[in-house]
Amino acid sequence: MEYKGIEADAVSAGLRGRCPRCGEGRLFSGFISVAPSCRACGLDYKFADSGDGPAVFVILLAGFFIIGLTLWTEIRYEPPMWVHLVIFLPMTLIVCLGLLRPMKGLAIGLQYKNRAEQGRRVE
Repeated sequence: MEYKGIEADAVSAGLRGRCPRCGEGRLFSGFISVAPSCRACGLDYKFADSGDGPAVFVILLAGFFIIGLTLWTEIRYEPPMWVHLVIFLPMTLIVCLGLLRPMKGLAIGLQYKNRAEQGRRVE
């Protein structure tokens, strides 16, 4: 199916959870479940396989931020352990869940933009 509309910026559309081709339709049908296709332009999302990439980037980014803040708090204020648990466990959950969907959308947007496909064996 040939698309006749204006192409969206796949990276920013992916970060917003929108179709990487048209920027209008929803990319996700659940929290991180990819929809079967775009309702606006009809793009089939079968190509979208981000794997574990988004989770790895979330772990690295959140880990850097949370551990840095935890260490700074410990060195600066020396609070008891329960203060760390009360502050940083919920913060970790919020930061990780908040980054997961945009990172998955970004990975799918980059897959679309770069036409990334599964490797095939040529015989």
